[in-house]
Amino acid sequence: MTPKDEEEMDYEGESSSDHGDISYELKIPEERVAVLIGANGQTKKEIEEETKCHLDISKEGDVTITGEDGLMLFTVREIVRAIARGFNPKLAMLLLKPDYLLEIIDMKDIAGKNKSTMERLKGRVIGAGGKSRAEIERLTDTHISIYGKTIGLLGEMNEVYLARQAVAMLLQGSMHKTVFQFLEKKKKEILFG
Repeated sequence: MTPKDEEEMDYEGESSSDHGDISYELKIPEERVAVLIGANGQTKKEIEEETKCHLDISKEGDVTITGEDGLMLFTVREIVRAIARGFNPKLAMLLLKPDYLLEIIDMKDIAGKNKSTMERLKGRVIGAGGKSRAEIERLTDTHISIYGKTIGLLGEMNEVYLARQAVAMLLQGSMHKTVFQFLEKKKKEILFG
């Protein structure tokens, strides 16, 4: 895998045609192209049917999203980004719900180019046997994907905010127990005021 494949896909452009169609162009890792297309093109077809947008996907990972509704185009772009960052397409489709969002944390900002630091930080977020990630997901009702040099958070807006705080605490060196206690306290505040 080349360093470019490993990078978070970039927003490359937006354009309009004479017919009123708007388009987004972005790049996804080559190994996620098959997931975006799905078996017999099923995932691509489902996204297109649900959103009334058109996806043009190259085997190199270049994706063009075209449609008339700018807000729906943005939502489709977020669905494609979620799939590109390791989420299951069914989970990515949750972004069609109004209060759901995708948050991407780039670990390069914290670890720099040091591979051992990057692996250590990933390990802190994942935890032994995936326990840390599972506990954050449970306490915040979010979904977390650690892929390449990024951590993806998907869920309702307020919950993603809490999950982001928890992940940031872990990346900054807080003890797991402290992070979980913080989340439990916040959860109780939300439930009981």
